[in-house]
Amino acid sequence: MKKIILLFTFMLIVFAGETLAQSYKVIVNNTNSVSTISKKDLSQIFLKKKTKWENGVGISPVDLTINSSTRELFTTEVHNKKISAIRSYWQQAIFSGAATAPVEKGADKEVIEYVKNNAGAIGYISGSSDASGVKVITISN
Repeated sequence: MKKIILLFTFMLIVFAGETLAQSYKVIVNNTNSVSTISKKDLSQIFLKKKTKWENGVGISPVDLTINSSTRELFTTEVHNKKISAIRSYWQQAIFSGAATAPVEKGADKEVIEYVKNNAGAIGYISGSSDASGVKVITISN
């Protein structure tokens, strides 16, 4: 019985890990030739340290609002930081005049519309959202 409980617990942990890893999708405009992006590049894009795609088009990152669980997961996995640390980063950048934070949208549908209507846009949505009209790209390590 102990072995069954241990096995069941292990399976739950593995399943939960897979579910979390797949609980958001990174999306770009359909005209974007990018199909894969590294976590490092993704982080640099959302911190506005990388501002142009390979073809020279300006990058327009779009975030979900601060209270989004999808944003929390994205921030933790991509930046390896908490949302509060990223907020602090943007407060300092804005105060110094160095940069402004990415546009924020309140729902996946709004992120999709923004990405659809902006050739250089990149965003993320929950893993269960329908990404019709935009291109889902793969994240590499």
